[in-house]
Amino acid sequence: MLSAKSLFQEIFDNDESFRLFCSIAASGESQGGWENGRIAALMPERERALAPKAARHGADEDKHGRIFNALLRKRGLRPVDVPPETDYTLLLEQRGIGLAHDKLRRDEPLTEHDVVVYLAHSRVTEQRASEQMAVLLKYFGEHPDIGRAMAMISADEDNHLAYCHEELLRLAAAGHGRAIHRALRQCALAEIRIHRDVSLAVMAHMGRILGWSAARGALLAAGIRAMYAYERAAGWHRMVSLRLPEHRDALGKPPAPAPEYA
Repeated sequence: MLSAKSLFQEIFDNDESFRLFCSIAASGESQGGWENGRIAALMPERERALAPKAARHGADEDKHGRIFNALLRKRGLRPVDVPPETDYTLLLEQRGIGLAHDKLRRDEPLTEHDVVVYLAHSRVTEQRASEQMAVLLKYFGEHPDIGRAMAMISADEDNHLAYCHEELLRLAAAGHGRAIHRALRQCALAEIRIHRDVSLAVMAHMGRILGWSAARGALLAAGIRAMYAYERAAGWHRMVSLRLPEHRDALGKPPAPAPEYA
């Protein structure tokens, strides 16, 4: 029976597919860490209070990258180069979603509009990350090797999403509501397309590694396209709504004491 759990179990049980999975995840998290670190450093004067939270966001992403690399080391594996068609963060940047890396490499303060774009981009992508980690935690939370790592990352992603909701609501109340709405909609519609394309590319690579039949590959591709059709019709709305989170000031407090996964 083809299910999300059996699919991930097959990927995790094979060294080469697990190696690719962790390499893709580690690369994306490390890239997010760099982006958030630069945003914290370039925060405009009127938003300086946000800088420590953006820095914390970046530090969490860096930690996640190290966790995925630690999972590889635990199995005696080394990271592989990430195929460009599977590089979610790179493709988002190439499509003009979020803040351009050229801007982040310059030592020029960001504008308030840049902060809106950053938070809108994060709100959309953290929704995806939170949902994906919830699935992995549901199925593999008790796994002896990766369960603890999934729990740590999932909790962080939930905090990141709460932070984005709270800060965007604050900026909306300060008069940025229309800009926030435009940025969220643009980012969400682009993200669901990129997520579809990356998912198809990742499944194609996994299929070659694991020797899937053409019929199985076609079935998985059909499922990915069906999910995109749903998201394009209505599902993207969950990525643009804003609500006050239950967990307030999620990135403004010291992280809960817990040893980093190794």
